[in-house]
Amino acid sequence: MLTGILAISAMFAYAQATPAVTETQIVQQKRIRQGVKSGELTRAEAVELQVQQAHVQHVKKQSKEDGVVTAAERARIHAAQNRASRNIAAEKHDRQDRN
Repeated sequence: MLTGILAISAMFAYAQATPAVTETQIVQQKRIRQGVKSGELTRAEAVELQVQQAHVQHVKKQSKEDGVVTAAERARIHAAQNRASRNIAAEKHDRQDRN
């Protein structure tokens, strides 16, 4: 009986965990900071990208509210992260710089 409860608890914890999402958020934040530091991003671009990161965080938080992150919610989070990643790359290489 105890083993069954532990297995169910582990499955529940896995369903709501989003470690890949968190890791991607960390990497994207580093890319934004590096872009600001190198001058590849203007302040306005960095602010815009930070707003997108806040949106990803909001979607992630909404998805976890009921305690389970469904496949559809996970796909929505990943789509938002992919959009943000493309925007980071585009802004860093758009020939605008801080200098």
